[in-house]
Amino acid sequence: MKLEILYIDDNLVAINKPAGLLVHRGERDKPGTLMALQLLRDQLGRRVYPVHRLDRATSGVMIFALNSETASVMVDQWRERDVEKRYLAITRGFMPDEVHLDYAMSPPIDRFARRPKVKPPQEAITDFRCLATVEIPIAIDKYPQSRYSLVEALPRTGRKHQIRRHLKHLNHPIIGDTRYGKGRHTQYFRDHFQSPRMLLHSWKLSFIHPYSKQSLTLIAGLDTVWCSLLERFDWLSALPQTLLSATDKSPGEDASRVLPVLPGDDLPEP
Repeated sequence: MKLEILYIDDNLVAINKPAGLLVHRGERDKPGTLMALQLLRDQLGRRVYPVHRLDRATSGVMIFALNSETASVMVDQWRERDVEKRYLAITRGFMPDEVHLDYAMSPPIDRFARRPKVKPPQEAITDFRCLATVEIPIAIDKYPQSRYSLVEALPRTGRKHQIRRHLKHLNHPIIGDTRYGKGRHTQYFRDHFQSPRMLLHSWKLSFIHPYSKQSLTLIAGLDTVWCSLLERFDWLSALPQTLLSATDKSPGEDASRVLPVLPGDDLPEP
């Protein structure tokens, strides 16, 4: 499997991570599990260092450093919130046009721990913008029709599962989210729309290069599952133009591949 490289220089490399791909191995992952860290290392023939996290089921821009010094500098940038991240999601229900959510959250509980610890809530802020909506004449839940929204999310803080949990708090969970979403809608999308993944994509990342001090904006195009749904719901025109242009480039078969994601696969995040 060859990863789509969005950017590379002497110190940094960015990929478009497919949904279903772990960043690196966790304690509970089976031997032979594919990992972005190993795939990219083998593809470039050198060591790489992840500087931030994407959940296994989330696709999009993922940055790695090519040396430990750069990794340390980039991690500091993330901690100082000097990186702008934009995500795209498909959610249940009609979202309001704009939502500014300042809702503190405790870190997710490790459900596999013998004595799970509940930690105090941490500041968590996300801005949401509804880009488009659709209603289909199918009774999936308790209503005769089913409604969905195309949503852009801008997390201002970096808590684990922040966007997913904030959307659940707003009663607009992400389709395909096996932990925080609605099972009936997720199953319907799998069975009828050939959508086997969580519909959350990190489409844009902007930051200042640690050495050149130039502003970098990286755009990750959408995979075939996303494109099929956007066409079905007539949402392509609602996409930001830069994302639409990146998606029009039609990445290769490997880059647009979606690894199978089964219920619970997104629990052991990197």
